[in-house]
Amino acid sequence: MAIPKYDEMTQPLLQFLNDGQEHKQRDLAPKIAAHFNLTEQERSALLPNTAVPYVRHRLGWAGFHLRKAGLADSPKKGTLRITDAGKTFLATNPGKITRAVLMQFEPFRSYMNRITSEVAKTSEPVGDKTQGDHETTPEERILAAFTELRETLVADILTRLVDIDPFRFERLVLDLLLAMGYGGSRAEAGWVTKKSGDEGIDGIINEDRLGLSQVHIQAKRWKSVVGRREIQGFVGALAGQQANKGVFITTSDYSSDAIAYTKALAQKVVLIDGHRLAELMIAHGIGVSEGTAYYVKKIDSDYFEEA
Repeated sequence: MAIPKYDEMTQPLLQFLNDGQEHKQRDLAPKIAAHFNLTEQERSALLPNTAVPYVRHRLGWAGFHLRKAGLADSPKKGTLRITDAGKTFLATNPGKITRAVLMQFEPFRSYMNRITSEVAKTSEPVGDKTQGDHETTPEERILAAFTELRETLVADILTRLVDIDPFRFERLVLDLLLAMGYGGSRAEAGWVTKKSGDEGIDGIINEDRLGLSQVHIQAKRWKSVVGRREIQGFVGALAGQQANKGVFITTSDYSSDAIAYTKALAQKVVLIDGHRLAELMIAHGIGVSEGTAYYVKKIDSDYFEEA
C-alpha cells in the first residue's frame, strides 16, 4: 500500500498514546508502520534530498497537530503523551482526524488563524477564503506551506525555551540582541547579571558601539502570563537605575493590563512575547540552522529577446 498521509496517521497515533505513558516519537514510527502493514521498502523510503523517512516525517506532523489541538503534549523533546482532552476526544470514537476535525478545538483554530493571517500579510487577497488548493495558484500554496513550516518551527523553539536553564536563557537573549546589531562585539555589548533577577534587571546592553545609551533587559522564562505587576516591578527597577529604555522578554505572553500599562509609560519599554521572540531568533539565526532549500526559477525574458 502507499505510505499513509499524516492525517491518516493521526487517529491511530492518538490510540497508541491512550495508555497515558510518555512515548518517544522514534518508538512510535515502527508501531505506525506495523499498523498500516507497510513494507520494508515503504518504511525506509526517504524524503527527497534528506535522510528523513517519510513515515517519521509524516508521524511528526501528526503529533504536532495533536499538540496544537491540545490533545497531546510533549513533556520532553521528542516525546508525546496524551492529555485529558485527548482521552475525552478519543472516547467519542473519532474516525479520520483531519484538519477540519481539529478545527473544533480552540488552540488549533488559533494556530490556523495565525497562519492565515501571516499569509494574508504577504499576498494579495484571493477572494473566497474557503476555496480549495485547486483554486489557488502554486505560488500561493508555496507561501502557505512555508508559513506553516515557520509556525511549526516557532512552536518547537518555544518548547525548547520553556525547559532551558534560566541563565542559559539570559545568554540566549544577549546573543539575539547582539545579532540584531546592539552592542557591537560581545566584549563591548554589556553583560548578563550573575544572579537572575538582580534588582529586576537581568542584563544590560549598549545600544550603540560607544556605549552612549544603554538598554536594560528583563528576561523571564515563564509558562504563565506576565501581568501588570511584573511590568511595574521592571519599571521600578529601571527608575532605580535611572534608565529610560527597557526590553521585557518572556517565553509566554502578556496580559491586556500589562500591555495597556506599558503603552502609557513615560519610559520606553518594549514587550516581546514568546511568539515574537521565536520569530526574531529565526530571523537572526539564533538556535536554528538552514534546512532544505528550494529555488523557484522563472524564464529569463532578456535572454530570449537578445538580438
